[in-house]
Amino acid sequence: MEQKKVILSVRDLHVKFCVRGRILSAIRGISLDLYRGESIAIVGESGSGKSVFTKTFAGMLETNGYIDQGQLLFYGVEGTPLDLTALRRARDWNQIRGGKIATVFQDPMTSLDPIIPIGRQITSVILKHQACTKAEARARALELMAKVGIPEPQARFDDYPFQYSGGMRQRIVIAIALSCQPQILICDEPTTALDVTIQAQILKLIKDLQKEFGYTIVFITHDLGVVANIADRVAVLYAGQIVELGTVEEIFYDPRHPYTWALLSSLPQLAQRNTKLYAITGTPPSLYNRIVGDAFAPRNPQCMQIDTLKEPPMFRVTDTHYAKTWLLDPRAPKTEKPELIRNIHEKLLKAFHI
Repeated sequence: MEQKKVILSVRDLHVKFCVRGRILSAIRGISLDLYRGESIAIVGESGSGKSVFTKTFAGMLETNGYIDQGQLLFYGVEGTPLDLTALRRARDWNQIRGGKIATVFQDPMTSLDPIIPIGRQITSVILKHQACTKAEARARALELMAKVGIPEPQARFDDYPFQYSGGMRQRIVIAIALSCQPQILICDEPTTALDVTIQAQILKLIKDLQKEFGYTIVFITHDLGVVANIADRVAVLYAGQIVELGTVEEIFYDPRHPYTWALLSSLPQLAQRNTKLYAITGTPPSLYNRIVGDAFAPRNPQCMQIDTLKEPPMFRVTDTHYAKTWLLDPRAPKTEKPELIRNIHEKLLKAFHI
């Protein structure tokens, strides 16, 4: 990755929420560089901080949330860094949202206005961010509808969202997100509500359009099968921290963190006939409380005493692979990954067609 240019640099990011008079630490010191043109997946259980982390990129935190510490340096095409944490006014964020960083959300019905025609929803975004006439915006909207696979876009331009299927609505949401040619496209579990066949079509569409537009994809998901199809790199989140980071091959075939082992073990494709599907025992820690040691320690079958006392550093495995676990300390006893995920290469190739 050293030859790629950084487009967004996250440095020691801490995000907190005030909930009923108590402080919840949702993101606890994340540092991560995003590169131009790459696809990076953010994975983890519900509540791990995936969506909160990426909402900071576009200033979309809820009103009770705030960045307590850290920097978000956006380099853009100009290459001069802009610290997004310094933006306070809505009009400043309007220059970023849509035009530079766009988001595709999970449920297209909550992203689209049910009483406004599809075509007008696309053209309104184009007119807001680009200097063009209504006729030019309409032509651009029709072009985008065709690119995302809407049949006969001229005839469907004035239809309402309810007249589109779920897959077609998600294609429209992608068209809106791409209408101003953003440099970063955040996909927040955009295929969860779709069936498997449509899911595969949407993933292929996102990847195909990336080749044409050259945007960086940040893909949020808890489905490791989706990761295998779309990602170049994977960041595994747990309790508001990145616990493992690597290429998709490293995360799938040479994982080092026990939490990554557990996520991989939970893949339905690894379940055998007449056996129970693996489930991670316990629950994530409360982020209202100060966490001592490794946050995953109470659920970790390989837990050592130091895991309960001291937070592990991020250990380097290769130039592209890092894991936050005491098991990588030279003094730690040698521990093998679970039998269930050993030699999974052929199973995953067959299951995910990669």
